Amino acid sequence: MDFVWILFAFGCGLGVRVFSLPPLVGYLAAGFMLNGLGVRPAEGLQTLADLGITLMLFTIGLKLNLRDLFKVEVYGGALSHLVLWTGLVSLSVVGLGALMLPHFADMDFTGAALLAFACSFSSTVCIVKLLEENGELKTRHGQIAIGILVVQDIAAVLFMAFATHELPSLWAVGLVLLIPARPVLYRIMNHAGHGELLPLTGFFLALGGYELFSLLNLKGDLGALAAGLLLSQHAKSGELAKALLNFKDLFLIGFFLSIGFIALPDWPMVISAVLLTLLLPLKFLLFFGLFIVLRLRARSSYLASLALTNYSEFGLIVAVLCVNTGWLDKQWLVILALTVALSFVFTSVVHRSSHVLYSRHKDFIRRFEYPQRLVEDLQHEPLGAEILVVGLGRVGKGAFHALQADLGEKVWGMDSDMARVKRLQAEHLHVFNGDGEDAELWENLDISNIRLILLALPSIGDVQNITAQLKGAQYEGKIAAIARYEDERITLLASGIDRVFNFYTEAGSGFAEESLAMIEADKLQSEETAG
Repeated sequence: MDFVWILFAFGCGLGVRVFSLPPLVGYLAAGFMLNGLGVRPAEGLQTLADLGITLMLFTIGLKLNLRDLFKVEVYGGALSHLVLWTGLVSLSVVGLGALMLPHFADMDFTGAALLAFACSFSSTVCIVKLLEENGELKTRHGQIAIGILVVQDIAAVLFMAFATHELPSLWAVGLVLLIPARPVLYRIMNHAGHGELLPLTGFFLALGGYELFSLLNLKGDLGALAAGLLLSQHAKSGELAKALLNFKDLFLIGFFLSIGFIALPDWPMVISAVLLTLLLPLKFLLFFGLFIVLRLRARSSYLASLALTNYSEFGLIVAVLCVNTGWLDKQWLVILALTVALSFVFTSVVHRSSHVLYSRHKDFIRRFEYPQRLVEDLQHEPLGAEILVVGLGRVGKGAFHALQADLGEKVWGMDSDMARVKRLQAEHLHVFNGDGEDAELWENLDISNIRLILLALPSIGDVQNITAQLKGAQYEGKIAAIARYEDERITLLASGIDRVFNFYTEAGSGFAEESLAMIEADKLQSEETAG
């Protein structure tokens, strides 16, 4: 049966990819198809799903800045949304019951409030996967969305502790000792090297955090998140996250398949799920309105709200608890499973065009923006720049340093990761924070004197979008980019980029040129000595 799961997951994932949809949509479809065919999942599938979620939360912790959670736009937005959404959706559910619709008619206000609360959460799995695939995890709106998800998870854990009357162990106060124990974890990371022991170290720490929190009657997944947070400032945190990336994505296939195995809905259940899915625009409007009131930029508010417009696998966990305690009928678990799956499809389809949609309607969306900006949203000018490097990861940073060595202050760098920018600014480098896919940024920056822009970004979709934004801002200089594969290089050249460097080919050529130069230098020195 294991091969059957792989066959359906691969076939459906590949099938939806033909229509430019994320593979996770296909995995969801594969789960329902397998269930409909009578295939029963083994325990190993749920184990893979749980392991995928644990690794995902661990890698989130590796990339999360704890200070971001204490920003009013994060905790204020999350908690205000939870209260408003629960109240409004409770009334909506009661209204649907008054219409004598199936499943809604027999629900009292308490049940309606619990259902609304279960639907208030947004999907960590879906959002993080889409943000990672689009290189937006460390953008302003990406960090806002991640912060909201963490606050929501904490609220869900508190609810579950209250509902089950299982209070954390008194020994849980000892978790504060993990902070002074951080140097020990750092030493472990330093000795793990860069080979197969590094991802194994990640598994050890993620599962260790999970088990530790579980022993103390706390949610194990939060332990994995805490373990990642403890290591987030380590120099190898980014490398560890990349080492775990493929493992995490592979295990999460089990999660998406497992949703389809919860149960098969009948037509009244499908109708109920569709009705709940139709409430998603309300979720978007609530998030967007709250972010605007909290003085986020319209663009950040729009993109973060759009990413958060879905239902969560965590809502299923809350629903299971409500069913077990008799607060909800067990049929609602099936309805919510289908609703979560439909919301994933919605987010996957809409998020793909999020930047295009914003560019098309930005004049209308910006009408709601407050004129005063938060400190994090203030824009900086690259004064005197003639060359701009966009993306300051390993490749971009290397290009930046090489160009700066020759041209000095004429070279500037830009990155969407605020923490990375601050570290580089501390080294007195000419860098500033900015999201290259932000059309307003290019419209407001003075790029008339910039002769060359290097796009050192891993996603060709991002590179294509930024190129379009630059053309729209009437940029007349040259554009260069990097690609990992030959088909990507051809695609980028066709999109109007002047020069595309094949990452692996150019690295090999550079290595060969440097080596030959060394030989020539030795030969010249020998001739001078002989002469």
